[in-house]
Amino acid sequence: MFGLAEKNKKKGFEYPVFDIEWVPTYAVSKGAEFSKKYLETLKKLAKECSEFTVATDYDIEGEVIGLNIVRFVCNKKDARRMKFSTLTKPDIVAAYGEASPHLDWGQAMAGETRHFLDYFYGINISRALTKAISAAGTFKILSTGRVQGPALKIIVDKEREIKAFVPVPFWQVELNADAKNGKFIAWHVADKFWKKHDADKVISATKGQKDGIISAVEKREFLQRPPVPFDLTSLQTESYRCFGISPKATLAIAQGLYTAGFISYPRTSSQQLPPAIGFSRIMKDISKQSKYRALAESLLKLPKLEPNNGEKTDPAHPALYPTGIVPEALDARQEKVYDIIVKRFLATFGPKAKRETMKISIDVNKEIFVAQGSRTVEKGWHVFYAPYVKLEEAELPLVEKNEHVKVKKIVLHEEATQPPKRYTPSSIIKELEKRNLGTKATRAEIVDTLYKRNYVKGEAIEATEFGVQTIQVLEKHCPRILDEELTRHFEIEMEEIRAGKSKPVTVLAHAKEILKEILHEFKHKEKTIGNELKKTLTETKTAMITVGSCPNCKKGMLQIRRGKFGRFIACERYPDCKHTYKLPVAGLVEVLTKTCEKCHFPMIKMIRKAKRPQEVCINTACPLKKPSKEFKEHPCHKCKEGTIILRTSVYGSFAACNKFPKCRFIERL
Repeated sequence: MFGLAEKNKKKGFEYPVFDIEWVPTYAVSKGAEFSKKYLETLKKLAKECSEFTVATDYDIEGEVIGLNIVRFVCNKKDARRMKFSTLTKPDIVAAYGEASPHLDWGQAMAGETRHFLDYFYGINISRALTKAISAAGTFKILSTGRVQGPALKIIVDKEREIKAFVPVPFWQVELNADAKNGKFIAWHVADKFWKKHDADKVISATKGQKDGIISAVEKREFLQRPPVPFDLTSLQTESYRCFGISPKATLAIAQGLYTAGFISYPRTSSQQLPPAIGFSRIMKDISKQSKYRALAESLLKLPKLEPNNGEKTDPAHPALYPTGIVPEALDARQEKVYDIIVKRFLATFGPKAKRETMKISIDVNKEIFVAQGSRTVEKGWHVFYAPYVKLEEAELPLVEKNEHVKVKKIVLHEEATQPPKRYTPSSIIKELEKRNLGTKATRAEIVDTLYKRNYVKGEAIEATEFGVQTIQVLEKHCPRILDEELTRHFEIEMEEIRAGKSKPVTVLAHAKEILKEILHEFKHKEKTIGNELKKTLTETKTAMITVGSCPNCKKGMLQIRRGKFGRFIACERYPDCKHTYKLPVAGLVEVLTKTCEKCHFPMIKMIRKAKRPQEVCINTACPLKKPSKEFKEHPCHKCKEGTIILRTSVYGSFAACNKFPKCRFIERL
């Protein structure tokens, strides 16, 4: 409803900007034009009211929304405040009856301060970058922010680790053996040999040996506690692990489930479920769904329902839990996220699982080999969290000490150390949380922004050359823009505002002074920074549109172009080479560095909303895209006028009506 804007807008990209105010969002954003009618309706209703109750989400963002409407629409200084974690009728009625007589001022002030801080950083540093590159003779809106810059630096630092990584060779010795009760594999007790001659000594000592002796058998049973309840980050992590759904999409799905009343408020940092939510009532309601009936009923038979709460807390909301309301008309992804939330809730109340580890030591001519295995003895809570329990089940044959085993073969393996793994959309969220950067509600959006700005790419998050170079320029000339410690310091200060230990005016005054220093330093180096960013941007643009070598003329490079009919791929040597390739109207195109194994044309990756990214070659006549069966044209049964004919796209062959676009019927082959 409201956003921040300059009181007196400066021309161009002048900075610094600190004189800001709240304004209706439709006044500063064309995309928010729809909100004007809501604002006018609220103003009209407010004139007829004598009492106001804020019932927005109970968090700092919801508090700011409520505060702005109270003071700018209702023309009041305060209002009653409802606090709830689910949108079920009993909870809403209770929250209204028990509403606080005042807004949560700590939460409101912390939320407003966060908005001001983010605006100060975002507008000023983004303008500084944009003005610098404009001064260098090119134009590109560049953006960064209080958390966005440090987040990108974390990813770039990981990229540097990977590029600087030098693999180190090592050797391992594997034993394949047969016991009375089965086969097993063991590895030399030394594990990794960093010198080959040490591994060779083992091979030499065991060469020709046909017999081994079990020198030791160790068994250990242990109890495994149930998982802790979901907070938002752990839900996003599990959703990505189990379903490949991105953190941003998971939050959107969870928000929809919450709004529909099926789950509690998702933007929570808590891993604790309080008894006040009514464990038995929720279990009884869940048991009305056939899918969960047996699980819920078995838990209701326990003498006491007690969840395995985690350590993390949230002053506003408990951990995520299902309300018990039976959901209707869920799509495939909603069904998956709802299922994992219910199963996790049930599992937290489940009995401990019993696991057993077994370690066997085998002596082959005084060289010791070790086999290790783990298995589940009693499933306990695993039953309630199936199929999302991912544990290694490696059962070893039953053997006894001094038992002889048959040596089948001993193999020397040459390996090398692997570079650090890149962050995934899930693991970067966890890393930001670990470093106290951003909030539970903003981290996924920050990562998404890095993709949109072409700073990062790929499912395993890789910093683009543009992202790497941008960080390098800022590190060289203005490192405080990327200061993670400074960002974390302000996060702590906002928590202190929320707790009433600090004041917004103090925090904002401190932030202004720091920003003035940073921007003063930046202005002195503006031209140098601009020239370096321009060079980076030009190289990045070329790399992002260059698809590969032209298969037609063999001399030029294929590049993504735009024409009056949309995107297409064409040779840079036009008009000497006039070969072109179609591109789909919808979806993002990501250039790849590989070619099709069949036709050897360049490959691209198509990224479409709510679909898995798909790697395809640009050649519509590729043999891999031909239909598997012979196709015959036939009348279109939808429009009754056209004929279903064979068509091709980068995705392959498909059958469609020849009356397109009048008839859009498509048949899958």
